[in-house]
Amino acid sequence: MATVTSYLSLSTLSQSSQTKRTLSSTRLPFPNSDSFRLRFNFSSNSVQRFRATNSPSKFVIRCSSSVTDIPTVSETKLNFLKAYKRPIPGIYNTVLQELIVQQHLIKYKKSYRYDPVFALGFVTVYDQLMEGYPSDEDRTAIFQAYIKSLNEDPDQYRVDAQKLEEWARVQNSTSLVDFSSKEGEVEGILKDIAERAGGKVEFSYSRFFAIGLFRLLELANAMEPAILEKLCAALNVNKRSIDRDLDVYRNLLSKLVQAKELLKEYVDREKKKREERSEPQKANGAISKCLGEQQFYSL
Repeated sequence: MATVTSYLSLSTLSQSSQTKRTLSSTRLPFPNSDSFRLRFNFSSNSVQRFRATNSPSKFVIRCSSSVTDIPTVSETKLNFLKAYKRPIPGIYNTVLQELIVQQHLIKYKKSYRYDPVFALGFVTVYDQLMEGYPSDEDRTAIFQAYIKSLNEDPDQYRVDAQKLEEWARVQNSTSLVDFSSKEGEVEGILKDIAERAGGKVEFSYSRFFAIGLFRLLELANAMEPAILEKLCAALNVNKRSIDRDLDVYRNLLSKLVQAKELLKEYVDREKKKREERSEPQKANGAISKCLGEQQFYSL
């Protein structure tokens, strides 16, 4: 079973210098190649149940759900495209589209309820994914459009994530686990999660939650397997699920880092080729200009 000590540090993973040159599970948006594929297989239950009835006159599809006015995945994706209309490079866009589909399914589950640890997990994933994006302004705008397309507040995500990060930085292995015996805003958040997870009524576990939990451990320098086990017990969440999902996340993020490096190499090669092609054109232009001047002076 994977343990927390085997996970790559989220803050250092993107700086890895050792990358594989051949990726069996990724496809980059290079010319004459298929589109980049990197799937985040977040487990979630379907929100809606469909029942079809067939009659001689017409075919009817009935949809039953305990939540009213649930948007479709297509509507959520369309909302995102309406909110951010600029083109997004393929390697980023493909993963963002995968994430938004999976988070849509999580968001509209009956048991879903927003919590700051979930927000911290998503912010961590997003920041790792978009690290190195050409424009900081666009990176912020994409984040805003993404969260708003899910009918949630992007500012709340950022504020809550920062709040938890600041709290975790001043914790240690003992204080992190003993949140239930203390008073404070973040302690109250964790107590609420523990109560809901223990009751298994208004708590919807997801991989974003697992990543947020690991981020707390990382910032508190409390990454021993025993500490993770104690924290999971205090929060009433399944450690086996946490281990599994963090291992999957580590592998996916590692592949994304490799893909980004390959994409950078491709862009650099294309830039160099363009520069090489432009040199003869510049030389020809200079010669033509020189000949033109000579003809002028000879008149």
